[in-house]
Amino acid sequence: MANRHLSRSIVLQTLFEWDFISQDKKGDSPSGENIKDVLKRNLKEFAPGFEEDSFVVSLIDQILKKRAVIDEVIEKAAPDWPIEKISIIDRNILRIGLVELLFGDRTEVPPKVAINEAIELAKTFGGENSSKFVNGVLGAVYKELGEPGKEQISNKKKKHENEEPVDINKLPVEILSGAMVYAKKDNQILLAFVHDVFGYWTLSKGKVAPGDEVEQSTKNAIKKEIGLDITIEEKLGENQYVATHPEKGKTLKKVVYYLAKSEYKDLVLEKSGGLDNARWFELASIPELRIYNDIIPLITKAIEKLNSKK
Repeated sequence: MANRHLSRSIVLQTLFEWDFISQDKKGDSPSGENIKDVLKRNLKEFAPGFEEDSFVVSLIDQILKKRAVIDEVIEKAAPDWPIEKISIIDRNILRIGLVELLFGDRTEVPPKVAINEAIELAKTFGGENSSKFVNGVLGAVYKELGEPGKEQISNKKKKHENEEPVDINKLPVEILSGAMVYAKKDNQILLAFVHDVFGYWTLSKGKVAPGDEVEQSTKNAIKKEIGLDITIEEKLGENQYVATHPEKGKTLKKVVYYLAKSEYKDLVLEKSGGLDNARWFELASIPELRIYNDIIPLITKAIEKLNSKK
């Protein structure tokens, strides 16, 4: 079996050639050379004897099939970097790392291994800040996934557990606001949710600029993200979490949530790298949804208030 690090390097070289020129969604270049032909050429040149490397072929196939989803994840994890603005090397290292992290066999390639291998590719082939950028993006996604496999970290790495914890009081703060929006249709209450690229249904929200009034910012955010004009009825609560930006580092995000009413209409989702769907749901359907733990209490509170109004 070919050395996995060498195999990933060949995949990166192939993706770089494919991405450097204008390619179509099937992986064909204007010259007519298919990405699979590029891969075979690179295997023969850089790894003679490994031309039948199934790991390489499978990795390329997964990247081509999942490219749209992967690129959306990258844009969500690095919101200040549209995919086309990321260097060709860095974005294809991220594609390799994310395919293994999100869609790979974790018994074969544990999440931490996928991240570390991508960082090593960045150190070898990227620019001065590539490894830091790749580590930041993949680390942010890893935390969003709930840090799978964290308990499998070796004893050698466990020494980092004794490092001083982050002092959230010293972190820069970003204020956001959102709403649990409801509407009535045929005497039935419906709730509006948005779906993110990590596979969770969540509440629509947006940033509150310094000096802006929070409730008005909430109305603006909901209108922009899902096309609804809302009337805020009351505050549901707040939560906060530490987010890691690939370049800016850690930020404490504080989110204020409201209960808000809207007329029923089709949701119009803003084009975003982080969201891929928006839907109305009946109250009875909510327990079946995959929802972030920190907003479940807010949704529960909203449902209790709505039921009390019946």
